[in-house]
Amino acid sequence: MSAPARVVLACGATGLALAVLNQMTAPSLEPPLERASVLASILAVLLLLVALLWQRVEPVAPERVPLEGRQGLRLAPDLEASLAEELGWGSTMLLTATPAAVVLLHWRGHTLLERGVLGSGDFLPGAICRRSMANGKAISLVDLKLYPGRDEFSSLPTGLPAVVVQPLGTEGVLVLGGWSPRCFTRSDLVWIEGWARRLTGELARVSGVAPPAVAVTSTVAPGTG
Repeated sequence: MSAPARVVLACGATGLALAVLNQMTAPSLEPPLERASVLASILAVLLLLVALLWQRVEPVAPERVPLEGRQGLRLAPDLEASLAEELGWGSTMLLTATPAAVVLLHWRGHTLLERGVLGSGDFLPGAICRRSMANGKAISLVDLKLYPGRDEFSSLPTGLPAVVVQPLGTEGVLVLGGWSPRCFTRSDLVWIEGWARRLTGELARVSGVAPPAVAVTSTVAPGTG
C-alpha cells in the first residue's frame, strides 16, 4: 500500500475509533450528539473505503525474478546485413520498451537470434510453439510454473516466470521471456505483434518464400492466460 493510502486509512480508522469513544463516554445521548456521531462514523468509513479502493487502483507491481544467466547476444552467422540490422533494432526495442528479459527468434529450424539473459542455446519448438504457428495466434503463459508444457522452454534462462510465443506465419516463432509473472500487458503484445508482422515479411523475402496469406495476431489463445 502506498504512503498516501496508508495516511487515509489511518485517518479513517482514527476517526471511527474517536467517534465510538465519544459516543460511549458521553454523559447523555442527546439527539444532536447522535446525529453528529452518525455523520462522523460515515465519514470515517468513507475514508477507509477510499484507502482500499486506492490500493486496487494502484496495485503493487510484481518484483523481478533473479534469472540465472549472463546478458548477451547470439546472432546466427551469414545473415544479410539488412536482416541483421532489423533483428538488432527490433530486439533492442522489445528489451527496452517491454518487460522482456530475453528475446529469441526461431525460423525454419534454426535459432537466428537470442538476446538478453541467455540460456543454454539449444531451443527447439515444442507443442506450444507448434500450436501457436498452426493457429496463427500468440500464446501468453502468464505464470510459467503453472503450465505442464513448460519443459519446452527449459533452454531459456532458469526460473523464467512468464513467456509469450508469437508466431511468424507457420515457419517460425518469436519467444519472449518476462522478468515477472503477468508482466506483459496488452500494449506489450501489440508491440510484439507489430514487429512480428514486419519481421515475417523480411524473413520470407530473405528465405525466398511467399509471405503467409493469413496475418499473425497477438490475440491470446483460449485458456493460455
